[in-house]
Amino acid sequence: MTEAPWGRVDDSGNVYVRTQDSERLIGSWQAGPPEEGLSFYQRRFDGLAAEVTLLEKRLKAGGVDPETAMTTVARLREQIENAAAVGDLATLIKRLDQAVALVDQRKAEVKEQRKAEKAQALVNREAIVVEAEKLAQTTSWKSSGDRFKVLLDEWKNAPRVDRSAEQAMWKRFSAARTAFDRARRAHFAALDVEREQAKVIKERLATEAESLKDSADLTETARGFRDLMAQWKRAGRAGKGDDELLWLRFKAAQDAFFARKNEKEAGDAIEQASNLTAKQELLVKAEALLPITEIGPAKGSLREITRQWEAIGHVPREDKAKLEQRLKKVEDAIRRAEEDQWTRQDPAAKARAQDAVDQLLAAIAKLEKKRDEAASKSNERGVADAQASIDARQEWLAQAQQALNEFSQ
Repeated sequence: MTEAPWGRVDDSGNVYVRTQDSERLIGSWQAGPPEEGLSFYQRRFDGLAAEVTLLEKRLKAGGVDPETAMTTVARLREQIENAAAVGDLATLIKRLDQAVALVDQRKAEVKEQRKAEKAQALVNREAIVVEAEKLAQTTSWKSSGDRFKVLLDEWKNAPRVDRSAEQAMWKRFSAARTAFDRARRAHFAALDVEREQAKVIKERLATEAESLKDSADLTETARGFRDLMAQWKRAGRAGKGDDELLWLRFKAAQDAFFARKNEKEAGDAIEQASNLTAKQELLVKAEALLPITEIGPAKGSLREITRQWEAIGHVPREDKAKLEQRLKKVEDAIRRAEEDQWTRQDPAAKARAQDAVDQLLAAIAKLEKKRDEAASKSNERGVADAQASIDARQEWLAQAQQALNEFSQ
C-alpha cells in the first residue's frame, strides 16, 4: 500500500482520498506503480486548486462580474465535492466559501457603483436638458443649432436612467429643441420678408440713381444722391446675390455723376481763381474812391465797378464774404456822405439847429443876470452855482453852433 497525507492506494490498486471524518474511494490505478497513480490524482487536485486561486485573484482585483463569479463558484464546488483527486478538498471548499463572501462584497460594491452611476447619469441628462432650455432662448441660430446637434448625440450616448425620469427629461429636451427650431424658422421667414422688401426698395433706389446721373443741376442732384444713399443704408440687406447686383447698379450711377461733377468743379475752380483776381483789381479801384469828396463822380465810378463786378461771376466760396465786405465799406461810405449832404441842406433841420442856439443863448443870458444879482448880494454860493450852469451851457452852445455852421458849408 502507498500513502500520502490526503490519500492512499491499496494493494488492489484502489485509490482513496481522505476526508475530515473518513476516506472516500475515488478510483482505481492499474497502469503502473501505486506512486504514479497517487501522483496522477494529486495533479488533478492541483488543477482544481489552481482554478480556485485564479478565481480568488480575479475577485480581489475586481476583474470579474459577480454573477459570473457565482457561476464559477458553483461549478468548482460541484467538481470539488465529487472530485476524483487527492488533496485537501475541504480547504478548497472553505476557500470557495470565502470566495462567496468576496462575491457578496463585490455585489454590494457593484450595486453602489451602479447606483452612483445612475445618479451621475441623471445629473448628466439634467445638465443636457438645462443647457437645451437655455439655448432655446438664444438667437445665435448657427452656433446654437450646432450645439443642439451635439447635445442630442450626448443624450443618445448617455447611460440610461429610470424610465419615468428619462421620459420626463426627454419631453423637456424635445420641447426646448422644438421651440428653438420654431423660433429659428420664424426668424428666417421674417428675414426673407425683410430681404424681399429691401430688394424692392433698392431696385427703386438704383433706378432713381440711374435717372439722376446725367442731371445738369449738380448741387441739387448731389443732395439727391446723399438722400438716396441714406435710404439705401436704412433699407437693410436684400439677398446676397441681389444686394451685390443692385449695389453695382447704384454705385455705377453715383460714380458717373460725381465724376462729371468733379470735372465740372475742377473747371469752375480755374475760372473762379481768375474771377478772384479780377474782383480784387476792381476793389483796388473802389477803395481808391475813399475818402468821399465828390459824391456824384464817386457814385458813377462805383456803379461802373459794380456792373463789372456782377459780370465777372463767381469766386471761391472762402473768399466771397471778404471781398463783398470790402466793397460794402465803399458803398456805405458813399451812402453816409449822401446822408450828411442831405442833412446839411434840410431847412427844417437848420431851423432846429438855430432854435437850439437861440435857446442856449437866452438861457446863458438869464444865468448871467442871476449870477450878477448874487454877486451884488455877496452870495458866493449863488454865484458859483450860476457860473457852473453858465459853463455847462456854453459847452452845449459850442456844439450847437458847430452843428448850425455845418448848414452853411
